[in-house]
Amino acid sequence: MIIYRAYKTELKLNNRQRVICKKHAGCARFAYNWGLKRKIDVFVKTGSSPSAIDLHKELNRLKQTEFSWMYEVSKCAPQEALNNLENAFKQFFRRIKNGQLCAFPRFKSRKKRIGSFRLTGVIRVFNDSIQLPRLGRLRLKEHGYLPPESDHVHILSATISEKAGRWFVSLQVQEEINPVKNTGPMVGVDIGIHRLATLSDGTSFNNRRPLARFERKLKRIQRALSRKQKRSQNRLKTKLALQKLHARIANIRRDAIHQVTSKLTKSKSVIVIEDLCVQGMRKNQTLAKAVSDVGFAEFCRQLEYKTQWYGSQLVLAPRFFPSSKRCSRCGYVKTELSSGRIYTCGQCGLVLDRDINASKNLLLVAVGFTETINACYETGSDSSLEQCSSMIQEPNSELPGSHRIRKTERIISSTVLTPEREP
Repeated sequence: MIIYRAYKTELKLNNRQRVICKKHAGCARFAYNWGLKRKIDVFVKTGSSPSAIDLHKELNRLKQTEFSWMYEVSKCAPQEALNNLENAFKQFFRRIKNGQLCAFPRFKSRKKRIGSFRLTGVIRVFNDSIQLPRLGRLRLKEHGYLPPESDHVHILSATISEKAGRWFVSLQVQEEINPVKNTGPMVGVDIGIHRLATLSDGTSFNNRRPLARFERKLKRIQRALSRKQKRSQNRLKTKLALQKLHARIANIRRDAIHQVTSKLTKSKSVIVIEDLCVQGMRKNQTLAKAVSDVGFAEFCRQLEYKTQWYGSQLVLAPRFFPSSKRCSRCGYVKTELSSGRIYTCGQCGLVLDRDINASKNLLLVAVGFTETINACYETGSDSSLEQCSSMIQEPNSELPGSHRIRKTERIISSTVLTPEREP
C-alpha cells in the first residue's frame, strides 16, 4: 500500500542560515503576489488568465533585468509559489462550481508572518541533519526521525516554514507500507467538550482545554501588545511572545489528540464516531469557545488516516442518529435531552453516564455494520469495504428498539496526505 506522508521536525539554524531562509520565504511571497497581480491584470484585459508555466517563463525573463536579486535564492522557491497560486485558483473555481462559499485568492502580507517555501530536487537525509538545494546541510533538533531515501521511501519535496520564531522542515515522501489487519475489539467513541473521548467499554480521556488553561495569560499579553507603540522593538517582542503562546496552545491540543487517536487505531478493529455538525455547534455563543478548544475536525482527520496505517476501520454514524437521546438498554428515544451528565431512561429505569450511554449506542452501529458486511460478502475482506461505502443498513432485529433505526454509514477508506507531526 502506497501512501503520501509528511514528516515535520524543527531545524537548528545559525544566523547565516536564518537569513538565507528568510530570503527564500520573501522570494516565494513576492512571486505569489506578483503572479496574482498578473493574473488579475491579464484577465481584465483579455478575459483569460495565464497558467503557472506562462508566469514562470515571464518571471525568468524579468529576473535578468528587474528582479536580479532573485538569483540569490533557489529557483524552486518562486516556481513552487506559482504552482501554489495555480492550485488556489483551481480550488476556488471548483468550490464556486459546486455552489460552496469560497474567498478569492488574496495577496500575502509580510506583516503577519515570514511565510514558507518549498524545495524540490536532490534532498538527502542524515541522522542529525538534512541537505537541501541551495541551503546546504541544516542541523536537526531531533535525530533519527526523518526517513532517508530507500526502496520503500521516496522523497518528493521539503517545505521550510517559520512559526513563532522557530524554523521547521516538512518532508513529503511517498512511502510503501504493509498494514496488518487489526484484530482488536469494536468500540463506539463519543467525543465531547466535558471529556475528549468516551469509549463504550467505560474508558474516558480527559480534555486538556489548553485555551481555557492559558486564557488569562493570553489576555494579559494581548493587552500589553495593544499598548505598545506601533513599529517599535517592544511591540515586536510582545508580538513574538503572543505567537509563542498561541503555538504552545495549539501544540498541547494536537498532542492530546495524537495520543488518543493513536491508542484507538492501534488497539481497536472498528471505530464508530458521530458525524458532528461543528459549524452549527459553534453558532452557540455559550459553547463556541469550548467547541473550538476541543478540535473535533482534527480528531476525525487523524482517525481517518491512522486507521489505514494500523489496519482498522472507521465508521461515521449518521448526523441525526440519536446517540445521546436513545437508551442503550431498551432503545427508548427521548424527545428532549436534559442538561445533566446522567442519562435516566423513563421506560426501563436505566441510570448511566450520558457519554457512556452515547458510546454504547454507537457500538450498536458497529455491530450492525460488521453483520451487514459478513452477510453481503462471504470473505469479509478489506476489499469489500469499498463496495459498502454508501448503503442503507438494516439493524439487527434482536437489538431492543432497533426497529426504529435506519442508519446510513460511510466508510472512510481512501489514501490521504497525512499531516506533519509537531515536535
